[in-house]
Amino acid sequence: MPPTVAKVGEADQEKLLEEAIHVVKSQAFQMKRSLDTSKLMEGLKHASNMLCELRTSLLSPKSYYELFMAIQDELRHLESYLVDEFEKGHKISDLYELVQYAGNIIPRLYLLVTVGAVYIQAKQVPTKDILKDLVEMCRGVQHPLRGLFLRNYLLSCVKRHLPEEVIETKHGSVADSIEFVLLNFSEMNKLWVRMQHQGHSRNKAQREKERRELRILVGTNLVRLSSLEGVPPDTYVKRILPAIMEQITSCKDPIAQEYLMECIIQVFPDELHLRTLGPFLDACSRLNLKVNVKNIIIALIERLATFAAKDAAAIPDEMDLFKIFSEKAARVVEARSEMSIEDILQLQIALAKLVLKVYRDKSEYMDQVFEFTANILKAKEITNVMHSQPGAKELVQLIKTVIDEYESIAQVLKLPHFVPLFDVFSHDLHQELAVNILQSVTERGTQLDEVELVEAFLLAVSPAVQDNEAQNNDDVDPDDFSEEQSLMGRFITLLNSDVADVQYQILNTTKTKLSVGGEQRIKYTMPPLVFQAFKLARRYATLKEEDPVWEKKVKKIFEFCHKVITGLTKAEYIDLAFRLFLQAALTADKIEFEQAESIAYEFMSQAITLYEEEISDSNAQTAAITLLIGSLEAMSCFGEENFTTLATKCALMSSKLVKKPDQANGVCLCSHVFWSSVLLGTKAESRDGKQVKKCLNKAGKIAKSCMEPLVQAAIFVEVLNRCVLYNGWGAEEITYEYIDGIIGECKEALDKLEESAELEQIQQYFDKTVEHIEKRKAAA
Repeated sequence: MPPTVAKVGEADQEKLLEEAIHVVKSQAFQMKRSLDTSKLMEGLKHASNMLCELRTSLLSPKSYYELFMAIQDELRHLESYLVDEFEKGHKISDLYELVQYAGNIIPRLYLLVTVGAVYIQAKQVPTKDILKDLVEMCRGVQHPLRGLFLRNYLLSCVKRHLPEEVIETKHGSVADSIEFVLLNFSEMNKLWVRMQHQGHSRNKAQREKERRELRILVGTNLVRLSSLEGVPPDTYVKRILPAIMEQITSCKDPIAQEYLMECIIQVFPDELHLRTLGPFLDACSRLNLKVNVKNIIIALIERLATFAAKDAAAIPDEMDLFKIFSEKAARVVEARSEMSIEDILQLQIALAKLVLKVYRDKSEYMDQVFEFTANILKAKEITNVMHSQPGAKELVQLIKTVIDEYESIAQVLKLPHFVPLFDVFSHDLHQELAVNILQSVTERGTQLDEVELVEAFLLAVSPAVQDNEAQNNDDVDPDDFSEEQSLMGRFITLLNSDVADVQYQILNTTKTKLSVGGEQRIKYTMPPLVFQAFKLARRYATLKEEDPVWEKKVKKIFEFCHKVITGLTKAEYIDLAFRLFLQAALTADKIEFEQAESIAYEFMSQAITLYEEEISDSNAQTAAITLLIGSLEAMSCFGEENFTTLATKCALMSSKLVKKPDQANGVCLCSHVFWSSVLLGTKAESRDGKQVKKCLNKAGKIAKSCMEPLVQAAIFVEVLNRCVLYNGWGAEEITYEYIDGIIGECKEALDKLEESAELEQIQQYFDKTVEHIEKRKAAA
């Protein structure tokens, strides 16, 4: 009993193949030499010897394929010789009968096919008769591997000579070609399937691998069918596809069924798929339960979606691809209870992409995808989906695909079944998805202009809005948290309705939702919310002609801001709250309405209170005083009483700073409050030169009280420069005599200093100032 492939080790395969190739080359050489000397019979003898190598059962399919290719190349030489012979007038019919007397069936049939192909070219007998004869004769080889390659050789030899005429001729028509290819396909598929049942069960995995390597041999038949010219669409619908489907479903082999169904999708035109969509999908439900039907349906969806996207007019009006595919997919899922959640969700992803490509304007279709997904998850009792859980990757992909493809997330948020889908995620996975959604929205600059949309969005990104009760905050990475909340802050700037009243509702709703986020979050989210409110207040000011109660609405907005900023104060974000109070005051000042002064004063007084009660660091006090004075200087809404109160308070707080230089600088800054062109209007008489001089004198006194000469000199030089500034602005109280007195104080202070780099710098500053004063005096 000869050894089988299973008993031949892999190491021996190369040796066996090498020996076989050696025989092939040797016999091919002898064949060519005989043919070159017109010794046809000897040539056929050597060809037969060469073909005997294909009788082996020892080679693996891969090695057998290499041997087959080597022999096929050599047989082309024989075919070329025979073509030349019939062109010289020799009869091929005798030779066609002669080769059938070869001793072994493998050489006999290969030679018969070779001669038959030439016989067809010679047109000496009807082509259809030879085709029928050849395809029937090949039944003589029933060994799966040898039979597969023999029939593949048959198809490769005759495929260029198949009749393609629609009308019947002497040599046949395209119908004969169809019958030939279908029969060859049927026999090849049976041989291919039979390979699975050869040998011991322990080699099943190896056989499956080998079969997959040979699948293209069977698929070549379908490729040839698809390339036949002159095939009417009805013929494909009524004859070709039913025959192929019959063979696929009857074989009951999962490998063959899955490959051939995918092959049909790939090789036949889109127009034909449209005409046979129903029968094809019905056939999917009859496939072996081991077949991954999901891949087949998805491949067809993607193919037709691309086709429809390129040429929407090619899809008949009465054909709704989404309805057809969604219904068939639902039936498949229902019929296959063992179908994994990953496969089901991948089907939904494919349907979502179909909607995006073809039915983008039909939002209800996308909602159906989410509804079906939610129902499946509920039916399978899938909740709290984590990263490692089956279906998690596909769920995330489904949501990302939809969000990324729609121009605005508002289109997605309006779908009733979209946001509820987030309830199935675990907190960690939902949080990761929330960050992705925020990134997508902020990068696009997508604006939300409805209260309902904002509420839906905040639910979709809820892990970024507030902590999970079971979450351990110690495990949160500070950098990741900061990035997440920065995205939330950017998102708030995208809340923008064209209707002012709706915008207020949006801001109020957002504040309510974000207020429960905890103290760590509000420092990121509340400031942009406040600035959005400032923007809305200014917008109402432009609507005074249209809205009779606009002032009440502006006041309400500032009350909203006051509440938000006070919340930051309670959370001990003192610097942030301080700055926002000042900004609120400035905003109120720029809006001309009845209560501007009282509202601005309230915010300024709140800032001062914060300064006095909460800011104790000397550097922070200095920075705060500078901001406070700068804000007051820029405001013009205050009456004399409120202005005097605030200005005096600023001067008093400046004089109480810890460091003398800071006191002097603060007092000097306060002088600008009494001279600013925006205070108490722009009239010159509104400027108080006496108060300016009083502040400068106070700064001089502070300088004299300094123990360190270098600090004293620096303050005096700074006061001198302020004097020069006010003199140039026309302050009558700051005369040249007064300036000369300050110059004297500067010189006295500088004379006390020892040589140093600091002294040199101050001295240069002083000299340049004096030089400037002298030039101004000369020009006066």
